[in-house]
Amino acid sequence: MNGVALVALILILARWAAELWLANLNRRHVLAHSGAVPEAFRGIVDEPTYQKSVAYTLAKARFGSVEETYGTGILLIILFSGVLPIAFHFFQSHLGTSAWALAAFLFAVGFAMSLPGLPFDWYGQFRLEEKFGFNTSTQKTWWLDRVKGLLLVAALGYPLLVLILKIVEWTGAAWWLWAWGAMLGFQLLMLVLAPVLIMPIFNKFTPLPEGTLRERLLALAQRTSFVATSIQVMDGSKRSRHSNAFFTGFGKFRKIVLFDTLISQLSEPELEAVLAHEIGHFKKKHIPKMLIFSAFSSLAGFYLVAVLAKQEWFYRAFGFEPGNVAPALLLFALLSGVVTFWFSPLAHWWSRRYEYQADAFAADVMKEARSLIGALRKLNEKNLSNLTPHPVYSGFYYSHPTLLEREQALRITLPGPR
Repeated sequence: MNGVALVALILILARWAAELWLANLNRRHVLAHSGAVPEAFRGIVDEPTYQKSVAYTLAKARFGSVEETYGTGILLIILFSGVLPIAFHFFQSHLGTSAWALAAFLFAVGFAMSLPGLPFDWYGQFRLEEKFGFNTSTQKTWWLDRVKGLLLVAALGYPLLVLILKIVEWTGAAWWLWAWGAMLGFQLLMLVLAPVLIMPIFNKFTPLPEGTLRERLLALAQRTSFVATSIQVMDGSKRSRHSNAFFTGFGKFRKIVLFDTLISQLSEPELEAVLAHEIGHFKKKHIPKMLIFSAFSSLAGFYLVAVLAKQEWFYRAFGFEPGNVAPALLLFALLSGVVTFWFSPLAHWWSRRYEYQADAFAADVMKEARSLIGALRKLNEKNLSNLTPHPVYSGFYYSHPTLLEREQALRITLPGPR
């Protein structure tokens, strides 16, 4: 094993060890608060619900640690067993070196790497989620989702890979810039087409029925100047009792989407507050800011691939012969996560900052924070959220502030009766 491969091995094992350490740190912190409902949550959750949330948190942590260890083992085997160069040579020998053949190699590797995780996905849905009362999916629905997902990746992802590899052939040294432009264009196109063509493949969307809730939400949209073509209800209960709300699309394609589970869990003022929070993300321009950050991140990624594709040591460290960009793309995709993991606290700090801003917007629009606080409390209770995560653990994994953090911020933002 040469020096480059050794560095990659150390990075992979370092992430794995850090994730296990963080999981154990959080487990001990949760157990330390598991004796009774902490004083801060009395009146928010009852004792049985709190104990169930602790059990759910610990069960997910155990499962996650096993899954992470298994996934790390699979990654090490794939990178250091020599199977990737063998597969690449096989595809070259039988299909040639055209963009179509190289894209087929990348697609085949991606598909093969998804297979070892299927048992964990299945167990998580039909054992862990089932045990705690969240699973509502059937075996048929679950497997159909995977088949549909594979067909979509084949129909959309494979041609995109071919295009990127064709761009490498057409544009020479500046291929990374043109490839980034193609990827960015594809992502923006999907933002427009996904709500219309892709999401309905997996879920049923129906207009929110006439009534006081619809009138309330439309009035909110009007007074916040939020233009949406419709308010849709998504059959989230088809797969899970977890709940959510979001808006999707741009311009005349924008629509508000509420999970049917969310509607059944919250009161009308609370649903209005949740939607006001989502509108807050729009009004504060969080979405375009995150898209711009994502675009620059992918630009940096393509540039790094272009640099690495010129380095003989990078190829030989993993058993490849230099001269083809496809292995560089694959290796970068496999290894980038072991580096970006260490920056996740910064990314989550940024995300939580946006959540605070959206909460403040919702409270300002509603002229009170009681409804949003009530919604957050119910959602944390219904989803058996971890109410006492360790701060370091939440920094690495939580894109949203904890319930107490959000309540405290809301009380500071809009002081007064609650």
